[in-house]
Amino acid sequence: MRLKPLVLSLAALAALPASALTTGDLAFTAVNADEDGWAMVALAGIAANTTVYFTDNEWNGTAFNTGESYHAWTSGAAPIAAGTVIRFSNIDNATTLAASVGTLARASVSGSTNFGLSQSEDAVYAYLGSSATAPTTFLAAIATTSFGIAATGVLTNTGLAIGAGAINLGVSTGSDFAQYTGPRSGQASFGAYKSLVGNLANWTVMGDGSFATTAPDMTAITAVPEPETYALMLAGLAAVGLLARRRA
Repeated sequence: MRLKPLVLSLAALAALPASALTTGDLAFTAVNADEDGWAMVALAGIAANTTVYFTDNEWNGTAFNTGESYHAWTSGAAPIAAGTVIRFSNIDNATTLAASVGTLARASVSGSTNFGLSQSEDAVYAYLGSSATAPTTFLAAIATTSFGIAATGVLTNTGLAIGAGAINLGVSTGSDFAQYTGPRSGQASFGAYKSLVGNLANWTVMGDGSFATTAPDMTAITAVPEPETYALMLAGLAAVGLLARRRA
């Protein structure tokens, strides 16, 4: 009986809802212009039933251009743990597009006609919004070439910067497939991976090629708390245990 308050306290902590996503909490880990898809890692917990929008329309600093596509991803009924890698595949096909977690669908936006990705000068933006065309928080972006040209758009007023939420693959002719190949374990926090994922030196960029059947690395990212963090956790558990004994 003495353990009951401790167990209940731990259960309550585990059930705490994830906070709303902010800039950089989702990060691209792969993009594939042949298969028309990408992968992302959650660098913070994602609350149940979160909706994230994606578009390869160009952002001009105040709004998206038209002529390309929008997709909406719903995370699902259960929270998604930090470190989870999510794959978005076949986004150009209305019947086979999919997400490895949650549900991916085309967002109904008039004028959307081009649902695939281009190796040459294309970019994908991930964001929260009141609708697909009304972003409120940009989460991440990736360009198969570089931001700042007509075919990719700009980062102005997104809160993103190259290496901090946004990735320039930097190949002048574009890249069919690229992915993060840096560390996926050993960091003290998930936030510590943001600079690693944002560093192009930790990516393998393949350039032109045939990658329609190439799957991205789906290895989860893990964080190992510093000893001081463990000490705080243990101190907290000890305090809860002491309170349980006193009540008993």
